[in-house]
Amino acid sequence: MGDYNLNFEKRSPHGWTTLKGLQEQDLSVINSFTQHTINLTRKALRLGSDFVHPVHDDTPDEPDYLSNADVPVEANIALPHSDDWDDGHLTVTDIDPVTGLLTTSTEGNPPLDEGTSIYDLYADRAERMGDEPLYTYKSGNDWVTVTANEFLADVRAVAKGLIHYGLKKGDAVAFMCRTSYDWDLTDAAIMACGGVLATVYDTDSAEQIRNIVNNSDARLLIVQDTDMRKKADGAVEECPSLEHIITIETGGLDEIKAYGTTVSDEELDERIDSVKKTDLCSIVYTSGSTAAPKGVEMTHEHYCQTALNLPAYMPDLLHDKRNTILLFLPQAHSFARAINYIVVSSNVRIYIATGIKTLISDLQVAKPTLMIVVPRVLEKVYNAASQKAGHGPKGVVFASAVVAAQNYMKEVSANGKAGALTRTRRAAFDPIVYSSLREVLGGRAKWIVAGGAPLDPELLAFFRGAGVPVYEGYGLTETTAPCAFSPLGTPFHAGSVGIAFPGFSLRIAEDGEIQVKGRAVFPRYHKNDEATELSFTEDGWYVTGDLGRIDNDGFLYITGRKKDLIITAGGKNVSPGPIEEVIQRCEFVSQALVLGDKRPFISALVTLDEESLRPWLAAKGLDENMPLEDAAKNAAVRAEVQKWVDQANEGVSRAESVRKFIILPEEFTQENGLMTASMKVIRPKVIKRYSTLLNTQMYTKRK
Repeated sequence: MGDYNLNFEKRSPHGWTTLKGLQEQDLSVINSFTQHTINLTRKALRLGSDFVHPVHDDTPDEPDYLSNADVPVEANIALPHSDDWDDGHLTVTDIDPVTGLLTTSTEGNPPLDEGTSIYDLYADRAERMGDEPLYTYKSGNDWVTVTANEFLADVRAVAKGLIHYGLKKGDAVAFMCRTSYDWDLTDAAIMACGGVLATVYDTDSAEQIRNIVNNSDARLLIVQDTDMRKKADGAVEECPSLEHIITIETGGLDEIKAYGTTVSDEELDERIDSVKKTDLCSIVYTSGSTAAPKGVEMTHEHYCQTALNLPAYMPDLLHDKRNTILLFLPQAHSFARAINYIVVSSNVRIYIATGIKTLISDLQVAKPTLMIVVPRVLEKVYNAASQKAGHGPKGVVFASAVVAAQNYMKEVSANGKAGALTRTRRAAFDPIVYSSLREVLGGRAKWIVAGGAPLDPELLAFFRGAGVPVYEGYGLTETTAPCAFSPLGTPFHAGSVGIAFPGFSLRIAEDGEIQVKGRAVFPRYHKNDEATELSFTEDGWYVTGDLGRIDNDGFLYITGRKKDLIITAGGKNVSPGPIEEVIQRCEFVSQALVLGDKRPFISALVTLDEESLRPWLAAKGLDENMPLEDAAKNAAVRAEVQKWVDQANEGVSRAESVRKFIILPEEFTQENGLMTASMKVIRPKVIKRYSTLLNTQMYTKRK
């Protein structure tokens, strides 16, 4: 059908009829034919009408939750049980004879020498691969490559300048910068001087900058650009310890280097040699999703132990010079920063993305074999693919490919391998669906690690079944990021975040809480003795606040979060995570926050993902341009969300079920203060912001 000019009219035997009327008749026929085609396609591909997309955009503040009923129970695995997944580092699971608690541990490297520091990671890379690429990053329109020797020379030049400025060992420097070459350079130089880097997220407010400067007693504040500098205006006068603010964009690092020319190599080397593994190197501020941010004290040993353990555990992947990684997550977060140190300690080449907006094009340049992602990235990839397929026959083919991949992984998880028919169905979709997904991610991926937030198990099963090697891990700022991971070679366990990371021990307390011990576990919160005391057991294990279980072959499952447990007015304990996860599988739902603490029943606040909502409205014959305020009240939109609420309620008791929900016309974001920089919803702030709505519309008093 061609395009119609709706202003024209055409004479019919029965009088004048607008072409708009004819178009509506034609479209009715077309729609009927299209629906018939879709139905035939569904029938041919054996796709049920109950198919749902396994994706949502953002996740609340808890790890990947499974209800206990969903956690697979291993059969015939006696304790103690050990596995040697990497041919050298045993993972042992057993009941601790002293505490009686189920405990699992993975062997790591021996203790580090006393003089080991983060600078040594870069110096060792330069010694091993000095003239080979270390970092490749975008400068203007060009990609620039820096060798290990060149980077080390840069680090030493900046470190000399900091020494000339008067930075002493143990002095704090607050640092606000996006992931970039300048981030890695500045960080490494501060580490070489024995300084203490206090992390500031690039999205932090002026008040947060001052809080971190004051808490860390920073003498210097280094910011990336003039916009960040504006946020810091007045901080020197308002923060007693702060002496100077340096802006990288206006030549701050070059100025530091210029001053450093008066400092000799011998003076710098003496400073470097004075740094010990137990020295404080950083105060990393948590994102504060359940409480005010706390400063986590990290030593050189924490980062170096983590950095050196993984290449030793996965040498085939990390010692191959042909492999590359693309970094784009904020390095103010421990996850991305630890990964940078790990890769520096390996033979892998590092590409630095210019930002999340250019990620797809950057992937085609870097063609990474390794990637570290948050679930949102994978969800965006999935959404883009499903939206490109649309809601017609192509959409049915895509949906069938999703089901085929998921079924394949479910059989692998349950039986160790998939049946012949399942393998055949999966293989049929590879050239028409799965291969294009792999190409979007650069076409060379071998190990994609998702962390920092929960990843929907159904979405993980799809990617793995599609031959996209997505693996999940678990960790916290307090554990120097990973304390559990899924290395290559371990069997797929649906819903598991893997085994203990090398050098870590995990155990489950009597109340189900996950507890962690290892050389990379932090010692204390900065200037916060009370929080520190509450964070450790009497026998020295860190209490994570997360609930979980460990199976007899050492795989960890996250089932909830203690702080998020809802206790209704009737005394029922409810873990919101599993319920939220199901509601968020609705195609156009961005976030779901389940509420009900000290309330008569469970409810939910739901936000809309506008990017996914518009195509859905169009496919349903609704106004795709309607304002979000109208969409939130639209009966068809509410009915679709209700389907997911009903599905979530099927998995819980009536007392735990969502009785009422309200759709909000805005998302929870960093801009409105309802989400942390690490993309976690701040539950207390959401409740406070919508307190009037909750008290007048969600929970109304009986008359």
